[in-house]
Amino acid sequence: MRVGVMSDSHGNTMAVDRAIELAGEVDCWLHAGDLIEDAEYLAMVTDKKVINVAGNCDWPSSGTDDEILVEIGSHKIFLTHGHIYGVKRDISLLRQAAVSKGADIAVYGHTHVAVIDDGEDCLVINPGSVSHPRDGKAQSFMVLNIEGDRVKVEHFHL
Repeated sequence: MRVGVMSDSHGNTMAVDRAIELAGEVDCWLHAGDLIEDAEYLAMVTDKKVINVAGNCDWPSSGTDDEILVEIGSHKIFLTHGHIYGVKRDISLLRQAAVSKGADIAVYGHTHVAVIDDGEDCLVINPGSVSHPRDGKAQSFMVLNIEGDRVKVEHFHL
């Protein structure tokens, strides 16, 4: 199973389109917030299921959850934007929350910086920003290749 992962698109639907093109065939998409309208756009232009959460730019009344636990294959994925877990400082609170919910994968955004942290208890990823990266690198997103218990992360730059 291939799962596309993006975050922090901030209204750049051209970047969303480019990510769809570069990702190739995926089974579904995760959008880790900022902006909900972009997740809705993603669902409109692809025939794949889109699972999304609200980010800090979507507050206060988006009606979309701040976090969600999703089961994909044999994996439980904790999806959140990350701002409520202080991810700009470190990811320890995020990892703790994911593990406490039974997740073995945590996906977040907010920092606009890509992260792949394969800890013992939980794989934590941030796809970076598909629109406005803050690490001096190109815009990015990721694809999770899930085969049974194995998860391989592909990192794409636009």
